[in-house]
Amino acid sequence: MSLFRLRAIVLPGALIALAATSATARSRKISPDAPAASASQSQRMIIQYYTAPSASETTQIGHLGGQLRNVLGSINAVVSDLPPSQLDVLATDPNVKYISVDRPVMAYQAVEITGAEYTTEPINAPQVWQRGYTGTNVGIAVLDSGVTPVADLGDSPLSLVTGLLSAGGGADSGVAGRIVYSQNFVPDENDALDHYGHGTMIAGLIAGNGARSTGVQFFRTFRGSAPDADIVNLRVLDENGAGTDSSVIAAIEEAIKLRDRFNIRVINLSLGRPVYESYTLDPLCQAVEQAWKAGIVVVVAAGNDGRDLNMNPEGYGTINSPGNDPYALTVGAMNTMETASIQDDIIASYSSKGPSFIDDVIKPDIVAPGNLVTSLEYPQDPLADDNPSFYTWYSFYQTHGAEIPSQYYFPMSGTSMAAGVVSGAVADLLQAAPKLTPDQVKALVMVSADRSYFPLSSSVTADGIVYKANYDVFTIGAGYLDLANTVNAALQHVSIPAGTATSPTAVYDPDTGDTTAVIAPGALWTTSGPWSAAGVYGSRAFVSSGSGSDPLWGSTALWGNNDPNGFSELWDSTILWGKGTPEAATILWGKSGTDSQTILWGKSDPDDSETSVQY
Repeated sequence: MSLFRLRAIVLPGALIALAATSATARSRKISPDAPAASASQSQRMIIQYYTAPSASETTQIGHLGGQLRNVLGSINAVVSDLPPSQLDVLATDPNVKYISVDRPVMAYQAVEITGAEYTTEPINAPQVWQRGYTGTNVGIAVLDSGVTPVADLGDSPLSLVTGLLSAGGGADSGVAGRIVYSQNFVPDENDALDHYGHGTMIAGLIAGNGARSTGVQFFRTFRGSAPDADIVNLRVLDENGAGTDSSVIAAIEEAIKLRDRFNIRVINLSLGRPVYESYTLDPLCQAVEQAWKAGIVVVVAAGNDGRDLNMNPEGYGTINSPGNDPYALTVGAMNTMETASIQDDIIASYSSKGPSFIDDVIKPDIVAPGNLVTSLEYPQDPLADDNPSFYTWYSFYQTHGAEIPSQYYFPMSGTSMAAGVVSGAVADLLQAAPKLTPDQVKALVMVSADRSYFPLSSSVTADGIVYKANYDVFTIGAGYLDLANTVNAALQHVSIPAGTATSPTAVYDPDTGDTTAVIAPGALWTTSGPWSAAGVYGSRAFVSSGSGSDPLWGSTALWGNNDPNGFSELWDSTILWGKGTPEAATILWGKSGTDSQTILWGKSDPDDSETSVQY
């Protein structure tokens, strides 16, 4: 793989004082990355309350020298600029649940290219299309950098979309093709067009119909997994692919409001950030849960940090928020090795691995194609322009095509792309079985996944470093998405146990060396049969204990004593589940401050406009 050039982003205030601020030195209601009380500059914070804040409580913010910026009613929260010295005072309000920084989020994308990779064939989507399930009339909210209209997002393979798509302040305008609604949530921006390139690419992987690659002159057509689905474009990322928690939460709230109007059944979140606290307090996770409970499947990228070896030799514990939420359908990325068959596919080495930081949730839930997958490009597309070594030659899909880069398609890699593939697949499933709830969708997708072929391990070497992946539940979740198998199960009226489909939690027993999957109360996963942990994740990854929960790794299982370095370091008492969350977080996400600006997305250099990142 060759080099990917990513614009360097210095994340404003997200990691300041992470190592210096002890969780025990301040109220437990204040997030560990909050600025120190001695800091002079106001910080934008999200304040969650147990019940909707009263007028007197919002007025108190002003009395403390703060300024109210937004109300996030779905999670009983407000967004306010506050002096750091007043955070402890505000935390004394018994109705205040948690105060966190309005953190930055970013898009995920991760190269000599010899051929186009596959996206829909490995998940058996064409078999589902032949039965008429193409996502028709299913709305998918894409919360990303915006979507620019192109032919492949039109109403038919022959349509050419023209005109601008712009919206601001909440009104939809410029509806084009199957982009049925558009709204901007980026501050100081006036339109919902894609000024970065990521959102349009994700929309293509979800709902592209192959208009620019359909006809007798083409031997391959680039379609998304739901080529007739509708796109609800909610722009939350700017021209650098960066946004904030509050913008994403506001867009999630809007998707909930628009659910019935546009039949929004899926939200795609190909974005994220580090985990700083339990998902039960994380405002981004709490918003995801509100959408889920409103009847919307929330598909989230796992993150691209599987090569972060700061905590252990194999990149465990690197799932990002909100992919750490047990309700979300979290997606890791596979490399299809330029073939339609899955038999030679391997996990992408950058795909983030579980368990989740702090809560130990078993993630990802599923894996899907995401490496070098081809999707939509538009004129002056910044992502394509900034990555000239990424290209899809005409010869990759035209019968007599020249070996020059296409003007309409180009490839990218990342769990962002895999999430888009899954979002479209969920739309197909919901067209086939529209009465399914989000929990039933997640359960069917996971239990119907393909786990039959995976190797025990694979490795990739880059810059002299060997990146190893074990094919366990923290790497591949329940397995490889199989859309045809999932739809068949839904149409056969497979009985799903009552309850939620929340992802299990991993618990390590240092006395026995076993890691156990613990099912949350009220979850539908059972202790035996196809809906048990072993049934969902595959029997070879488990050793049954007969105690109502399933050990993930014992001495005879995939991992355990066969991989002592990764095993012991993952569960070391001073690292992932260590004595202090801020210290562990510093190990995972990199030190911050004036001496170092190593962050989640790589080292940033203020004197260099670009940062090189290997994938």
